[in-house]
Amino acid sequence: MYSRIDALRGRLAGCGCEAFASFSAATNQWLSGFRGSTSAIVVTASDAIFLNDFRYTEQAASQVKGFTLQEVPGNIQVRAGEKLASLGAASVAFEPGYMTVAELDYVKSAYSGQLKPVPDVIGPLRMVKSKDEVDTIRAAGQLAEGVLADLIEDLKPGITERQLAARFEFEFKARGASGASFDTIAAFGAKSSLPHAQPGDKPLERGDIVLLDFGCRLNGYCSDLTRTFAFGTIPGAWFEEIYHLTLTAQRRALEAVGPGKPCREVDAIARDIITQGGHGKHFGHGLGHGVGIEIHESPRLNPESSAVLAPGMIVTVEPGIYLPGQGGVRIEDLVVVTEDGCENLSKAPKELRILGT
Repeated sequence: MYSRIDALRGRLAGCGCEAFASFSAATNQWLSGFRGSTSAIVVTASDAIFLNDFRYTEQAASQVKGFTLQEVPGNIQVRAGEKLASLGAASVAFEPGYMTVAELDYVKSAYSGQLKPVPDVIGPLRMVKSKDEVDTIRAAGQLAEGVLADLIEDLKPGITERQLAARFEFEFKARGASGASFDTIAAFGAKSSLPHAQPGDKPLERGDIVLLDFGCRLNGYCSDLTRTFAFGTIPGAWFEEIYHLTLTAQRRALEAVGPGKPCREVDAIARDIITQGGHGKHFGHGLGHGVGIEIHESPRLNPESSAVLAPGMIVTVEPGIYLPGQGGVRIEDLVVVTEDGCENLSKAPKELRILGT
């Protein structure tokens, strides 16, 4: 069976390199199946070697497929450099976005050949998900949505943002996830105008906006979802206006997602609707991003993206409107591009809902 290692070897031949080296947990998981935090991978036309230290020997033996396993002592970047030297590779590709200057220097201390930054050596391969990857991300989304459905039914005045975020993350683990995909966002009232608000000690009050952005990690893959509610009563006509404008923009963008569609064009559909509604300056982030082993992956849906959607890509569609000092709305779904459009993996209702009534 044609493997991910074979696909990587094909990319190496195309960029004129004899080997590939990686210390990235995400890349190494994708290539080998290993879900630990520290490892090194070296791949040539004839060798695929996985290096780990003593802490991960047993875990690697149970998770890694397709590689020769080697336990190594000391600095793993130096050991990888030594391995590259022993294999006689004249040029080695690495992902510049996933290797630090310090790691590169350690490799250079043991390897004197050419180290070539190749940004696209792995990224295009990871963008298109396999059926198993799609199924795992779908399951992660279903788990997280189950937590949302249960927790919002029991919201009471006085709970703080921090307490609610903690409940999400507890329930993720209690229900079988390894944890949250990212720090859960729970933002009440005016604080919902912060796109990446950090939960604090603000207590929930009647008339508050409740913006929840969350996801869980299941079997090494992430989910991502945002829903915005009102608690007790609508905070004002302005909130209803921006909520319905955001929802319209999101639905129109979702209709446009499909194979062959430039990512910047999907972004523009939502952005134009929000701009025409008078809130263009209040939608300052991109429409979406890829999701997989990492919570933010390629492709990106934003005005500068050059990516084109293809079957198997999984992306978020998450327009938002944020009014400083008043509050904000974001509505986010996770979709997989199909042969003739997309499948929305997010099933949580999106119509404006008043909680606590």
